[in-house]
Amino acid sequence: MKHIKITSVALIVLLALSGCKSYYESLFRTQDLDERFRGAMSYYGNGKYRKAAALFESMIFLSQGTDKEDSVQFYNGMSNYRYGDYITAEQNFNKFLEVFPRSPMAEEAKFLRIKCLYEGTYRWELDQVPTQKAMATIAEFMYDNPQSEYYDVCKAMMDEFNERLDRKAYEGAKLYYTMKDYKSSHYALRTVLRDNSENRYREEILYYTALSSYKYAFNSIKEKQKERYMTFIDDYYNFIGEYPKVNERRELDQLFVKAQKVVGLKTGLDSAQVAAATALAKEEAAPKSGKNIRADRKNTRKAIKEAKKAVREAENRSAVARKVNEETSGTQRQNERRKARKEREEALKIYEEAKAKAKEKAEEEKKK
Repeated sequence: MKHIKITSVALIVLLALSGCKSYYESLFRTQDLDERFRGAMSYYGNGKYRKAAALFESMIFLSQGTDKEDSVQFYNGMSNYRYGDYITAEQNFNKFLEVFPRSPMAEEAKFLRIKCLYEGTYRWELDQVPTQKAMATIAEFMYDNPQSEYYDVCKAMMDEFNERLDRKAYEGAKLYYTMKDYKSSHYALRTVLRDNSENRYREEILYYTALSSYKYAFNSIKEKQKERYMTFIDDYYNFIGEYPKVNERRELDQLFVKAQKVVGLKTGLDSAQVAAATALAKEEAAPKSGKNIRADRKNTRKAIKEAKKAVREAENRSAVARKVNEETSGTQRQNERRKARKEREEALKIYEEAKAKAKEKAEEEKKK
């Protein structure tokens, strides 16, 4: 009996599901626009946006020339927007605005298209072409609809996009500094401000511009340091002229004092520069901390160890060279002795042969 009840329930559920599927499919088959539209709106109202989008898409040609044409196209975009297909929704809203620019739903469609473009943008590290497209659309909307209820939201979006572009420009230029290519970073950072003097990372850009010029000068050959330190001094004054009381100034003040000594610049120092010069003098005169002493000792031991190793390697090379020379000299002496012995043997042989011939000749003459 229990088995029969379970089977009956499963059959009822199956019939219900098949009925729903048949109803959804029947909406595609019917040519009654009102019935299909009511069904699509029912799915939309129940949060089944994917099915609603498919039904609205199927009604685009069927609804042309009717009073439902604008509603079908608008809710087609809304359905795609609701279930997160922002690319398709943006295309739907754009098409709706092309066909129905004066529709009562046009303003909302414009804003929803902007929302779709917003959702399609990327964080600052990635490609910003979608961001620029969205910004152009937002600027047009704000110009055409200054009294819109969506104006403040669009303004906030525009502010976020501007911050994103400013940061991308700043971080891209600063990357050269991170790579210790100080000449390129100095040029890139200055270019960022030349292209957009209102960059919201202006303080950081001016700061790293000054650091780049100082480090570029510091790492230059002596003949070119003076000229390049003058560039740093210009960058330094540009920074403190706009940001005289920030924490980063103390570091730049000390670098300025060092550069001033190299350049030989005779100018009066303000209180911050005097403080930096005093702190620098104390730092240079103060005994090193235990930590620094340990580090120096460690470096000294390492240097001695490396020097001893170099000496041993040099001695080994010298020993090998001497051995080779000795072996070479011994071989040469042996060859020379061997050669001399051979020459003596040959000379002795010639002498013995000559002596024998002379003796034979003397005996022959004696016989005569």
